[in-house]
Amino acid sequence: MPVVRTETDPVDASFRVVSEFAAPVERVWRLWEDPRQVERWWGPPGYPATFSRHDFALGGRSVYFMTGPDGDQASPGGAPQYAAWRYLTIDRPRFLEIENGFSDESGEPAGDFPWNRFRVDLQPIETGTRMTVTAAFDDHASLARMLDLGMQEGMTEATGQIDAILAEG
Repeated sequence: MPVVRTETDPVDASFRVVSEFAAPVERVWRLWEDPRQVERWWGPPGYPATFSRHDFALGGRSVYFMTGPDGDQASPGGAPQYAAWRYLTIDRPRFLEIENGFSDESGEPAGDFPWNRFRVDLQPIETGTRMTVTAAFDDHASLARMLDLGMQEGMTEATGQIDAILAEG
């Protein structure tokens, strides 16, 4: 399992998933940049993401949904079926910042679930790359609600699928 640490910071209303991969930073970056690669790992095992839109550019937007093992489009806890990313910062291949939340099919916020910002930091280390994903919320109630939906566990499980993709080259 590439995840080396998870942390919840109630003071900052955030959580962090830290992973290490035996691959160079440029290769790990492509896992975010290429929609077909993102689809292979974004989402817990058994709930793959399908990206209907992936505009990986500053100000761009990606829209996706997850499909459950029974073929149904799954959303936790009554959340809207789609989710979206808005790219706030892209500094290839070092970091990116994304606004993230449940959405309608076009990527506009939907439902009453809180959006968050997450930041992906990629750092070279002796054995390859350290990836730190930090999800930050506006307040403690929003963090608690998304933790209750399993967001941190889902991100940890999703990240655990990356090694298999990297092993393919």
